[in-house]
Amino acid sequence: MTQRYLSVEEFNELLQQWNGKTIQISKRELNDQDSMLIELNSISYSKDTRRIDDYEPMHTLQLNGPGLIETGDEQFQPIPSSYYEIPLEDSTLYQYSDSQFTLVTDRGTYTIEIATEDPH
Repeated sequence: MTQRYLSVEEFNELLQQWNGKTIQISKRELNDQDSMLIELNSISYSKDTRRIDDYEPMHTLQLNGPGLIETGDEQFQPIPSSYYEIPLEDSTLYQYSDSQFTLVTDRGTYTIEIATEDPH
């Protein structure tokens, strides 16, 4: 297992190659873990300069496309919007290992990989 750290530009370049594929995103924050599948149509970034507090991220990665969130016991529900957001910080670490991205932020860890399961 070869793990390497990426710049945000390298991360974006590699992730763009996954457009058109179904990806699985796993989020781990404190004692909370979520998993979802998204048909990745496009990738975008947003910047919010009107933050009310430090909890709102300055930068956000948006993974655009329809998707499903796992609600437990391998049951899936449609996600409420056609995108999933990951908050990015200046301190975010971008890792790539064996066709899997890991983003480590102050809030949690996000793993992005090509989906191997079909919830239908």
